Amino acid sequence: MHKFFVQREFITEDTAIIEGDDVKHIYKVLRLETGDKVSINDCQGNEYLGDINEINKKQVIVNLLEKLPINNESPVNIHLYQGLPKSTKMDLIVQKATELGVKEVTPVVTERVVVKSELSEFKKVDRWNRIALEACKQSKRSLLPVINTPIEFDELVNNLNNMDLIVVPYENEDGYGIKNIVSDLNKNIKNIAVVIGPEGGFEDREIEILRSINAHIVTLGPRILRTETAGFVCVAMLMYELGDIGGTAYREG
Repeated sequence: MHKFFVQREFITEDTAIIEGDDVKHIYKVLRLETGDKVSINDCQGNEYLGDINEINKKQVIVNLLEKLPINNESPVNIHLYQGLPKSTKMDLIVQKATELGVKEVTPVVTERVVVKSELSEFKKVDRWNRIALEACKQSKRSLLPVINTPIEFDELVNNLNNMDLIVVPYENEDGYGIKNIVSDLNKNIKNIAVVIGPEGGFEDREIEILRSINAHIVTLGPRILRTETAGFVCVAMLMYELGDIGGTAYREG
């Protein structure tokens, strides 16, 4: 069953109105028809079963039949702070982070980031949000992640004050990794920051600042990972240990 995200203001007690690019996709690509069942998400985590009542070139009207008891979100909130990479690598990072269940993605301009045009980076945020939306549909997320405009390193440090756990993969760290973090935890963890360096890596000064605010500087293994790979690996490890990847219980026998 196909899923569509509809802003709350376009949803009444028994009707949802789909507008924009999804309309053409519904009748031209998916070839859905009146009476077909669809899933509607109100962008606030609420999911509804509906059937299509009317299709025209401007909108699709859906009758809402029932609210569905579905929540596909992780019990931990992971915020990915990603050193801004070159080219279109951020597109892939946003897509895969969304699939993995990341709640928020913020590009970070560190000392080794090269930003050719500040304005162009901000224009990319709209594209990143569209990519996140499509990834949400594909992965059956219950909530759209927040994709923020790029921030400077100093602002990143200020933002980390509200986190229960800060994890920073670093190629020069040796021995201390995700397994050590999990074994050392002595409190419930809800909000996690994963901070990834850009293609050139972090400056030593930046690592020392992160270490001074009690960030866990960790290794992801003996092999050096690209910036677009490191975030996926770190998030997946944390989701396995603290979230919902890998199932919730062991099977007996």
